[in-house]
Amino acid sequence: MSLDNLVGRTLERVEPERAGIARMLAAAERNIADAGLPGLSAENRFDAAYKAILQCAMVALRANGFRTLTSQAGHHQTALQTLPLTIGLAKDRMILLDALRKQRNLADYEGEPVTAQGVAECLTQARQLLADVKKWLKANRPGLAGEGA
Repeated sequence: MSLDNLVGRTLERVEPERAGIARMLAAAERNIADAGLPGLSAENRFDAAYKAILQCAMVALRANGFRTLTSQAGHHQTALQTLPLTIGLAKDRMILLDALRKQRNLADYEGEPVTAQGVAECLTQARQLLADVKKWLKANRPGLAGEGA
C-alpha cells in the first residue's frame, strides 16, 4: 500500500502548510495537557489523549501532502494506519494506536467505561507520538517544523 493508492478513496492531496501544521501540533499539546488533568473523568481524559493521537496522525499526513477524506467512514482508522508510511512508525506501535481507537469507539458509541490504566496508556502513547512526529518533521520536513517543534 502507498499513500498515492489511497487518493480518491480515503485520502486527498493537499499542499502542506507550516501554519496549519503548527496549529494542529499546538492543539495536540493542549489535548495532552487536558488529558493530564486529574479533575476530569477518565472518559474525558482518554478522549483528549486520543484526540491528540489523531491530531498527530493528521499532521503526519499533511506534512506528506495528504489528508483524510472526512466524509468517508473510517478516516480515523486511515490516519492511524498510514503512520508507518508517513513517519515510519513501527507497525506494532500503529497496532497499539489502532487498539486505542477501537477502545475510544466503545466508550463513545457503546458507553463502555474507561479504566485508569486505559487513560494512562493513551496519554503515554499521545506524548510519544507527538515527540515522534516532531522529530520526524525536524529531520524530514524542517520547513514545516516551526520554532517549537
